[in-house]
Amino acid sequence: MAEPGLLVALPLAACLAAVFLGRRGALLVWVTGPLMLVLTWQLARAIPVVEPLGGWAPPLGIALRADGFAAAFLVMTALVAAVVGAYAATYFAADPRPRRAAAFWPLFYAVWTAVNLILLGRDLFNLYVGLELLTLAGVAMVALDGRAATLAAALRYLLFALFGSVTFLIGAALLYGRYATLDMELLAVALAPDTATVAAAALISVGLLAKAAIFPFHAWLPPAHAGAPAPASALLSALVVKASVLILFRLWFDVLPPLAGALLNALMGGLGAMAVLYGSVQAIRQDRLKPIVAYSTVAQLGYLLLAFPLAGAALGAQPWSAGAWTGAVFHALSHGLAKAAMFLAAGTIMLAAGTDRLDRLGGVAKAVPVASFAFVIAAVSLMGLPPSGGFLAKYLLLTYAFAAQQAGWAAVMVVGGLLAAVYLARPVNALMRAAPAEGARFARVPAVLQLAPLLLALAAMLLGILSFEPYRLIQVNNPAAAHEGLQ
Repeated sequence: MAEPGLLVALPLAACLAAVFLGRRGALLVWVTGPLMLVLTWQLARAIPVVEPLGGWAPPLGIALRADGFAAAFLVMTALVAAVVGAYAATYFAADPRPRRAAAFWPLFYAVWTAVNLILLGRDLFNLYVGLELLTLAGVAMVALDGRAATLAAALRYLLFALFGSVTFLIGAALLYGRYATLDMELLAVALAPDTATVAAAALISVGLLAKAAIFPFHAWLPPAHAGAPAPASALLSALVVKASVLILFRLWFDVLPPLAGALLNALMGGLGAMAVLYGSVQAIRQDRLKPIVAYSTVAQLGYLLLAFPLAGAALGAQPWSAGAWTGAVFHALSHGLAKAAMFLAAGTIMLAAGTDRLDRLGGVAKAVPVASFAFVIAAVSLMGLPPSGGFLAKYLLLTYAFAAQQAGWAAVMVVGGLLAAVYLARPVNALMRAAPAEGARFARVPAVLQLAPLLLALAAMLLGILSFEPYRLIQVNNPAAAHEGLQ
């Protein structure tokens, strides 16, 4: 049986080794990737699992806990990281700037370590450490190119992240001062709805929203994701920003359900709706491939917050009450797979065409047919079309919205799906144009750079087709608020 601590220790060891190996850090991914896939799969089969680090249980020590929620995202993270690592090994092999490749690998393993720590951790300070490691690695990945535009994007990212860090840490300090513990399970038992607790919850939530680039804290995300190398963009969109939203779910559904009410649900739902609509409109306005995909991330993250008003809409527990929470979890999983596939496919297309301008991509599908096909499959999942995982996620969210008579939130999801079809149809149409632009020349691209995005795109489709096992996994030890609602 895999121990949760091993899932943090192994990528951390690879991170430290990669510092000394430089560009040869790419070799580690061929061992780390398969091994982590096996370990996460073993853990998923053994849940629930609790491992007190050093044998010391909370509140004296820190415990790593794996339930269905954590296990599902650990498996998704392992798959995304392993495929992105294989892609990056080829992507950076021919890079004329050896320092960029040498810097990427420690950052890559640092992201993997931090995400696993966040998924398994239940101590707020431990989660803060994971978030800071994730932020530092993410900012450095954005700045890898060293160009003025990417450095400016990394600085903007850093400023937003520091704001999020300060508010999160102040909120955690307030909780510690009030309850003398930061363990989530102990906090849930001792929780009292007083002023200090409400203030702490608000500060932590704002910090997580800023780190997750949720509207209106989204300004750093499009330039950061659009300017980073393709493997870095895939990790940022699939894992880095999503980690903060997952902590937000843990906080409100596991620890703070008694504090949630109509105001919180309306606020979170409003931010989610604005993110869906604003991100979609901005994606439609772009004329380059990577900014379209980046603004799509802003929009797609908004769907996760719609779980709050939907989970709080019912007057009591209903047979379909878990639909909102489960739909949001499915959306996060399918989005992670599809968006990583889309950014990797976009990177391959850019290598072939030498640009990501839509008006210069005509005929590129003939040069990189597999990568273009992967982009289309990923687009199907993001639009929520059957039989993808994205379709199942939005089906669950819509079913609960209509069952709870919340037509307004259902309308946001329907309009968001239509807008996604509009902004994703533009790059698909550009890729499939038979005639290349005048003077266009397409470079040859290694097969790995085409197959890697296809693998992740197919995984996003299989999540919808073979949904029973992931659905069953998610339900193991899921929070009571997922069934009973947040009010």
